[in-house]
Amino acid sequence: MKKKIFFGIILLILCAGAFLGFKFFGPATSTPSGEFFYIKTGSTFSDVKNELVNKKFIDTDTWFNYASKLLRYNTIKPGRYKITKGMSLLKLVRMLRSGNQIKINLVITKLRTKEDLARKTGNLFEFDSLKMINYLTNADTLKKYNLDSNTLIAVVMPYTYSEKWNSTPEDIFQQFYKAYTRFWTNERKIKADSLKLSPMQVSTIASIVEEETNKKADKYNIASTYLNRVRIGMKLQADPTVKFAMKNFALKRVTGSHLTTDSKFNTYMYTGIPPGPICTPSIESIDAVLDAPKTDYLYFVASHKFDGTSIFTSNYGDHLKYARMYQQELTRRMDSVKKAKEKK
Repeated sequence: MKKKIFFGIILLILCAGAFLGFKFFGPATSTPSGEFFYIKTGSTFSDVKNELVNKKFIDTDTWFNYASKLLRYNTIKPGRYKITKGMSLLKLVRMLRSGNQIKINLVITKLRTKEDLARKTGNLFEFDSLKMINYLTNADTLKKYNLDSNTLIAVVMPYTYSEKWNSTPEDIFQQFYKAYTRFWTNERKIKADSLKLSPMQVSTIASIVEEETNKKADKYNIASTYLNRVRIGMKLQADPTVKFAMKNFALKRVTGSHLTTDSKFNTYMYTGIPPGPICTPSIESIDAVLDAPKTDYLYFVASHKFDGTSIFTSNYGDHLKYARMYQQELTRRMDSVKKAKEKK
């Protein structure tokens, strides 16, 4: 009888152990709401467990409470955590306790305005776009970087940044600034100095080059043309700067009425380099300015062949000839599209 009781107790202990083992080590999570679980800054333990249940990552908080007590999970670390289907409670709690979150890849390509940057980051991180734009327009904040609201976009280098979801606008901008300072090596600074330009002025001219063409071969000659204009005190007369001044980036053709826009970014109205970049220039465009060939070009216009290339000249008469050819072809194409739409 005693043996039966003994074996019964042993069996009961084994069953209880197996049950507890299954609860703590067995599959406990599902992902109907997606793989990522977000813990907001300032969240409490109750917030975390309630959110896990409400988002159906776990069925109940009962065993989550036990696992949390067992592992002494009581300090909440905000972040973006990846929960896989069938993850055990112990693995889940260990991950949350350690703050082992999955970082976000912030990919910077071409952005034109600080508002674009604010929207992009506001959609990816815990803070919203308003907080980012407030940071980017705060003169005291930017002063420590020797920047202002016109020049700050130059710091946003076209890289991929790996950042925590709960990063602040300042955290993000500090990473931009570190990348910017690393990019401007002594070699590049010496090249800029030989052009009698600051790194910021180089980035500004490069941003215009960036907006003018996607053709790598043409970038160097376009850069050379603008550098020649700067050197002789000629207005840059760059159409992309007018679009930037008007904040009308869909504008297909810049005409006389557009050129009256009163803005320091309007290079038809004001001589010299604009007060800051009109977009985030690519590294290719920046190096095109730094390594621009020596030419006598003062003019260029998009080819009437519409193949993405440009025609460069040093004579204004030749420039007008090619410009007329381009405008005539552009008008023909626009009329053709209009007629096609009218037939539908």
